[in-house]
Amino acid sequence: MPPGRRLPNPRLTGLGTGLFCATVMLLLGCLDRLLFGVSLPVYGVLFLPVCVLTALWVRGGDILTAPVVVPIAFTVGLFPLADGSGGLLGRLMGLVTGLATQAGWLYGGTLVTGVIVLVRRVRWVRRRRRRG
Repeated sequence: MPPGRRLPNPRLTGLGTGLFCATVMLLLGCLDRLLFGVSLPVYGVLFLPVCVLTALWVRGGDILTAPVVVPIAFTVGLFPLADGSGGLLGRLMGLVTGLATQAGWLYGGTLVTGVIVLVRRVRWVRRRRRRG
């Protein structure tokens, strides 16, 4: 990479983080349904990089919102993948089943987000103590 070019490093607010994560997961859910039928493991694998980006891109003042936002976004992205046979109750049951069967991906992504956020917070506190 040339010396003057850097990778993008956006800083999202708590609301921006929630919108980013939920929108990306909804798009990935639709893409999963379109390309793979309904492959929940593929959706789970795609959830992990979104968790990492969410934890890295949230700004320092809103850092604690990231571990709260990612499970909500996971659920939002499951809507297109939930079994829709049987109307609204069928779709809701498909959503609950998807959450139950993919809990490992959900917990794993939330854990990754939490660890990254915790490391960022500890580094921020240490930098602040050195200055003060």
